[in-house]
Amino acid sequence: MLKNSRLQLHIPRPPARPGETPDFSYVDLQPAGACRRPPTDEAESRMRDLPFGLVRVLDDDGSAVGPWAPELGDEHLKRGLRAMVLTRIFDDRMFKCHRQGKTSFFMKSTGEEALGAAPSMVLGMEDMCFPTYRVVSYLMARDYPLADLVNQIFSNAADPLKGRQLPILYSARRYGFYSLSGNLGSRFGHAVGWAMASAYMEDDKIALAYVGEGTTAEGDFHEALTFASVFHAPVILAITNNQWAISSFQGTAGGQETTFAACSLGYGIPGLRVDGNDFLAVHAATAWAAERARSNLGATLIEFVTYRAAGHSTSDDPTRYRPSDEPRHWPLGDPIARLKNHMIRRGFWSEEEHAALEAECDRQVREAVKAGEEIGTLGKSKPGVEEMFECVYKVPDWRLIRQRQELGV
Repeated sequence: MLKNSRLQLHIPRPPARPGETPDFSYVDLQPAGACRRPPTDEAESRMRDLPFGLVRVLDDDGSAVGPWAPELGDEHLKRGLRAMVLTRIFDDRMFKCHRQGKTSFFMKSTGEEALGAAPSMVLGMEDMCFPTYRVVSYLMARDYPLADLVNQIFSNAADPLKGRQLPILYSARRYGFYSLSGNLGSRFGHAVGWAMASAYMEDDKIALAYVGEGTTAEGDFHEALTFASVFHAPVILAITNNQWAISSFQGTAGGQETTFAACSLGYGIPGLRVDGNDFLAVHAATAWAAERARSNLGATLIEFVTYRAAGHSTSDDPTRYRPSDEPRHWPLGDPIARLKNHMIRRGFWSEEEHAALEAECDRQVREAVKAGEEIGTLGKSKPGVEEMFECVYKVPDWRLIRQRQELGV
């Protein structure tokens, strides 16, 4: 034992701060196709290397390589690309609407579009997604009406949620999209409970949930993993490691110590680490985990390695805590560009067709925004006052009845 030694508290520090050179050397990458793909029924005890690998399908030339490469048809990929392009154009337009004072709040999902679109195309309409606020591409892939999104963001009289949620906290039960919550830790617990109920009722529906890497430091995360493990819940638990939890970088949640996928090891469930900017890899990993869940083999924990290219929200200025050019240095590229290049390489897509797709998506978004503006934007239109009394109690409390009478609604 050393005498007179002084302990030093370790404070995690991001590799680069504003004004410094971006550094992603800490991101442990593997070549596309290098990660093995075990059978879906393989015992968890034989898959404990997977949380330290990286499932990648698209190589630098845009080719799909390796055992995880899914066999997806041309139209399927076109649909996935459209969902991602539509999401990005929609995000850009609504961000501008916020700057024009037409809504109070907005959050973009730039760079993370594959994380919602691909799983949405894998799961069935009656499965349930417990989302975060950066997977609106899940709804885009299911042709959710743009007008409903716009009206909810504008909080106007046509808001499908009747003013009961903040902008971008969507809810679409018919589309398998559970009500969003700003408290991300709740996503895993709700999903595990929903999945357990499905199994208890001997149904065939599974659940998918997302949290950010910062949420892995919270108790809700670990409690949900315990229940998912013990009760073999048919659920896919996705960690979106986009490197930043608002201004806290991923090392603050433990990312400098090991991978987030390695959290699975302590609970005896399979863990995958996946290139989140590779549409094909996200699709393949989700399909693998879904097959395990439907086969009564329990939960899978997936870490999607990606990057939050935009600010956390319209209230955030990322240049205050990271280099302004950091997004351009992200080593896994842009999910839309990578899928587009893959489709061009396969010979059924072109730059001209891509430009036409962008133009068509832009037209659809503009029309939806215009229709929403005609109903009214923030402060110029809102749901009726009577909505505050509806859907609160099955049998209204006498106080609510009296208050409603006083308002004359």
